[in-house]
This record gives sequence, structure tokens and C-alpha cells, in this order.
Amino acid sequence: MEDCYKILGVSPNATAAEIKRAYRQKAKLYHPDTSKSDKDIEAFRAVSRAYEILSDAKQRSIFDESFIIRHGFYKSQSTKKSFDYRTWLLDRVDEESRSKLIFFDLMHHREDEAVAEFKRMSVNFVHFSLTKWFTREDFMDYGFILAEELVLRQEYYDAILLLEQIIRMEYSFRYFKLFFPEVMDLTRHILLEHLDGVISDELALDAWERALDLGFGNKNDAAFLLLMSKAYRRIGDGRTADICLEESMRISSSYSR
Repeated sequence: MEDCYKILGVSPNATAAEIKRAYRQKAKLYHPDTSKSDKDIEAFRAVSRAYEILSDAKQRSIFDESFIIRHGFYKSQSTKKSFDYRTWLLDRVDEESRSKLIFFDLMHHREDEAVAEFKRMSVNFVHFSLTKWFTREDFMDYGFILAEELVLRQEYYDAILLLEQIIRMEYSFRYFKLFFPEVMDLTRHILLEHLDGVISDELALDAWERALDLGFGNKNDAAFLLLMSKAYRRIGDGRTADICLEESMRISSSYSR
């Protein structure tokens, strides 16, 4: 049996976020769309198999018991640390430190704390943005993982704002490449399935308005506009509701011809 951790280049103590990022990096390197050599194709298959095991909690547990322990590689964490980085970050109140705390917690099995701190920072800091304190690559990787955690907790509007930043970055600098459809699919799913009647009409309208500029295509734009029309009608703005409905119908007729 192959060592899944070694294949992905992560330690047996790796968090789910670290495993996701390692997989994306390896897969982009060996993917058949970018490399045609038999060696790279086999490496891609191995990376995919390793990720399939380690990304599933049950399969990872079985793997750990049957392989890691059998070979004497126990998961362990040092009980003595000369410097506790998390405590140091917690003691600081500046935006940079608190932003780094969010991603630190996200990478160390503290997803609830990471989401809670992100929400707190979004409320308490004017124009709060994680992009100021991380490289573009780090933000796009961990920002997407954070967005997934927000979705799991039904924090849909905050997830959309985060995903919007990632999408705009991808358009200016291709980083996700092969995995960008995953980003777009998650964003589209939230916009179409988890805003209408779930969050306030005002926030939903803001999210759909932003989505019209993110390149989802005519069919999706028509759907966003139809949802906007219904929301505007609910809040008593019939004129804007009619405008959105007319635009939705115009776009629909253009792609249905």
C-alpha cells in the first residue's frame, strides 16, 4: 500500500485544508491536460487516489490504522513548544494579526474559530480584506477553503463576497486553472439555491448584482435577474422589478434562439 501522505507531500498531522491545497498543487503539475507523459499521468492517478483517501474522514482513519500505525509512523504533536504562535496572535488586536489567526485556525482543526473570527473581523473592521496580508496564491487557496466552511455554516452572503474576490483574481491571474470550475460551481450553486428566501432580500440583491459581473454566462445571468425581479417586487420596488424581468426575458430569448 502506498503512503498517501508521502504522495501528497504532507505530514500525517496534516489538516483537511493542507491536504486540499497539496492535492491542487500536485494535480495541476501532473494533470493530463498539462502533461502528456506516461510518468506524469501515472503520478496524477496516484495523487488522485491519495486525495480520495485522505479527504474522506472514514477512509483516512482506516488508512491510518492499517498503514501508518503498522509502519510505526504515529501522528504526534509535541507537548512542549518554546513559542505558541496562536497565543501570540490571540494577544494582538491589529488587523494583520487577526487575519493571520483566521487562516492559522483554518489550518489547525479550528474551523469554527476561524469562521467566527472572520465574521467578527468583517463586522468590526471597515473595508476588511484578507487579501492585504497574504500572497495571492495563499489567499486563493485558503480563501476558497474558508468559503466552503462558511457555506457549511449557512453563512452564504459572506461566502459569496469571498468567492467574488477569488473569481476576480482568477480572471486577472490564472491560478486555480483546472480547478476554477469548482470555484464557479460552488458560487453558482449558492447564488441560485441558497439566497432566495434564506437571507434578506437586500443582501441577496447585492449578491446577484455582483454576480452579473462575474462571467457566469447568459443563462445564469437571466436566472439571477429573474430572482432579482422577484426580490425587488417583494420589497415594493415594482419599477426595478419590471426592468430586471424585461432584461431577464431579453437575455433568455437571445440564448434560446
